[in-house]
Amino acid sequence: MFNLLADAFAGAGLPRAAVFEVHPGQLSRWLEEVWRVGPGNLALPPLGATPPFLGLPAGIVGVLDAPPAAGATFLGASGIDVMNPGNFTGVANPFVVNPVWHHLIYAYLLENTGAFEIMGEVVRRGSVGELLELQNLQAIQWLRATEELFFRDAPTFAISSVGSQLRPESRVTRRNAYWRMLGMDLSHPIAPRWSNPSLGAQPWKQDVGNGANTSFREKWSELLRQVWLGYENRNNGIGPNATDDAFLHLLCDSLRDMMNMRRRGGFLAREEFASAAAMSWFELTLLQDTPIVAALNCQAASASDRLEKIAQRVGMAPAPRARELFELAPLMSLLLRIIEANAFSTPALAALLYTPGTQLAETLNTIIDLWQSATGERVKDRPTGTVTALTSAQPVRIPGSQPLTLVRNTTPTGTGGR
Repeated sequence: MFNLLADAFAGAGLPRAAVFEVHPGQLSRWLEEVWRVGPGNLALPPLGATPPFLGLPAGIVGVLDAPPAAGATFLGASGIDVMNPGNFTGVANPFVVNPVWHHLIYAYLLENTGAFEIMGEVVRRGSVGELLELQNLQAIQWLRATEELFFRDAPTFAISSVGSQLRPESRVTRRNAYWRMLGMDLSHPIAPRWSNPSLGAQPWKQDVGNGANTSFREKWSELLRQVWLGYENRNNGIGPNATDDAFLHLLCDSLRDMMNMRRRGGFLAREEFASAAAMSWFELTLLQDTPIVAALNCQAASASDRLEKIAQRVGMAPAPRARELFELAPLMSLLLRIIEANAFSTPALAALLYTPGTQLAETLNTIIDLWQSATGERVKDRPTGTVTALTSAQPVRIPGSQPLTLVRNTTPTGTGGR
């Protein structure tokens, strides 16, 4: 989300890091305005404009938005001036058109780099002592804004306020969303400093029931493997060709159905929005030698290198394959968005995933390389083991939807429990 604001400042001739000079109250209001505009269509040739999917029945953005008043909302306007980040114009959202909301996978991959915890430790140490010796006014602005936006309760009635007495820890809330939508946990545990022993182990999985896409990763990896088969055999004029466009179509349908199931009634829309906004702030912080990076003397050539140097300053370590995760996050976000929107509704459209000469095929090729490197899953390899002479390129069974089992809650839950 904050990359959109950085683009607006860059378009006005200012550095993208001017975002960090805007008052955090204005930034919080700006998120409200981006929510009100709603997610814009994704334009990816040759598929054309693809509207994002936020669940059925449609309309979750308007239902949860604040009522309009005097051209803004009763909560006030952000008043951000893209010519002067320290100014307040009193005008709501004068420049955001067709904003692209990142998919939840974007937040998941970026949080897996360790950036949230590492930069959170920078905020903590910069606030409670002088170990970091920060002597940069813009860095102090970043510390204040980061703590206000992501390490305290959001303003009352804010759309990004997905915490309460019932779910007080933002780390657990995000992990719950990741588990439900993607069926995957982060690679690092919650640090003891921030964990609540009374909640037990992995509290984000409690009371989820069958509402978790636990087979997501298996189907996702199979999709990448089938796309690679198509890429390998794209020029086969003679001999066997293991490519099966119909099977690719079925895999896309299965992934779409799994994600759409989690979005019924608009569920996870706010959690996705808040998670993506938070991680976009830290991505924007690390994509360049921003003031906080310079104040820490951690300038480098890439986001992952900057994160690693900052982690050393606070006695931590990022994920081993952080570089791949940073590059994979926006690409995989785009692909899952268009899969959710049913862009590959026929075998012929699914074949575009590997058809040479298109932006889509180039994106898939990059995703395959990055996913294999980041996870160690050899999606380019054929199945191995005890097999017949003619090894099948596809599993025996076609992909199905997430299995559903009726779970009846018979455990007493306190007052009113049955």
